[in-house]
Amino acid sequence: MNALCQMTGLNRAGFYRFRTPPQASLVEMEIRDEMQKIALESAAYGYRRITAELQQRGFEVNHKRVLRMMREDNLLCVRRRRFMLTTDSRHNLPIYPNLAGKITLTAINQLWVADITYIRLRAEFVYLAVVLDAFSRRVIGWALGRTLEAELAIGALHMALVERQPATGLVHHSDRGVQYASHDYTEMLKQHGVTISMSRKGNPYDNAACESFMKTLKYEEVYRNEYRDFHDARAGIGEFLERVYNQKRLHSALGYLPPAEFEKGDSQR
Repeated sequence: MNALCQMTGLNRAGFYRFRTPPQASLVEMEIRDEMQKIALESAAYGYRRITAELQQRGFEVNHKRVLRMMREDNLLCVRRRRFMLTTDSRHNLPIYPNLAGKITLTAINQLWVADITYIRLRAEFVYLAVVLDAFSRRVIGWALGRTLEAELAIGALHMALVERQPATGLVHHSDRGVQYASHDYTEMLKQHGVTISMSRKGNPYDNAACESFMKTLKYEEVYRNEYRDFHDARAGIGEFLERVYNQKRLHSALGYLPPAEFEKGDSQR
């Protein structure tokens, strides 16, 4: 042991910390998740502006900690090279009013909620778009891709429409990101008789159901795995969404039933 410590230049305590790095705390996961969202929302922000934004959102962090975490997540180089097309809501596309808060949910296919997050692999970043039924919390559409083009969100929406075949009267809610405001996405919704709803500017709580889901996905699947590549990530995330989250994971808001079982019971009532 002493020889190894001399070779590495670490003392005994430092050597053990090096061998067994501590698990990220829930607070650090929260900070990383919010930091990643800010990087997606504001492509021009450096670590100092991201620090200020985090502080405004209630996180007690300094710029040194944010810089370290951005380096660990490769956000510094990725932001310069690849974050040109993001979920930035500063665009000239039509924006729709927030209708989600006015709906009293009593059944499936009344309100769908959609969102996008990003996932770090060993050598690249990939992006996950999801569509959830707000009544049952079930993931009804998802798509994993290497870019943030509108086609990613459209892929998730297409899966949901094929799966559910909703009747007229459905409301689709999302943030104001360019993917959801794009002509192709909004036209697909209109063609299926879906009413469009978007969050108010700068108010992430308007899409709280999707925000909650994304945290569950990160904590229970993504942060527990190190995906080798895109195909490994797609297989692992797909298994979690379809087999674990929808079929097995208990939700307190659903009377401690998984979404699929909750929907089945609701249809029988």
